[in-house]
Amino acid sequence: MAESDAIRWISVAGEKHVATLNLVPGDSVYGEKLVKQDGEEYRLWDPFRSKLAGALKKGLKNMPIKNGSKVLYLGASTGTTVSHVSDIVGNSGIVFAVEPATRVARELIENVAAKRKNVVPVIEDARRPHSYFSVFGKVDVVYCDIAQPDQTEIAIANCSAYLKPGGAMILLVKTQSIDVTRDPNAVIAQEARKLEKAGFTIGQILKLEPFDKDHGLIYCFK
Repeated sequence: MAESDAIRWISVAGEKHVATLNLVPGDSVYGEKLVKQDGEEYRLWDPFRSKLAGALKKGLKNMPIKNGSKVLYLGASTGTTVSHVSDIVGNSGIVFAVEPATRVARELIENVAAKRKNVVPVIEDARRPHSYFSVFGKVDVVYCDIAQPDQTEIAIANCSAYLKPGGAMILLVKTQSIDVTRDPNAVIAQEARKLEKAGFTIGQILKLEPFDKDHGLIYCFK
């Protein structure tokens, strides 16, 4: 993947790490290392803590999240990956971070949204996209990282509600949540077929090992 201003590959102790330009200089969200490069501060992005960082390390070719992007993020959790997405979209972009668990969402708000004006926490269930009162307009990217047997259907429903024509989706497939008895590759292929039936074009499929066992990433677009 080519570098953007917000995403850099930085060498630390002879190893290449993916990093994002820190939108809140001096602030480390989850204990990640802060590194200065060309007079700017970058946050090292841990692929063992963030599946999107793992995907970049595994060769994600077309990163759809860019400066100025409007992103609907399903399964925000405490905001580890959300914070890096916030770095990438910058002050001209926005991240609608959907998380149903109030205890987890409190951490998301305190550690990420309170310090980053471009993160809007949405304390709602991703199964009910029409209940997101704070999401406005259409988004450029839907990012879905939820552990549900019907995660692909939930992602498709959110795209129907919010993804603009020509927009992209990144779907993290948690194969153990869908079918624990089947080969993970078969489960990922099955979910890709569901997306094609729903009118998506598959751009790339990645396995996320060794960073995440039995997880795949599907990049697709309308």
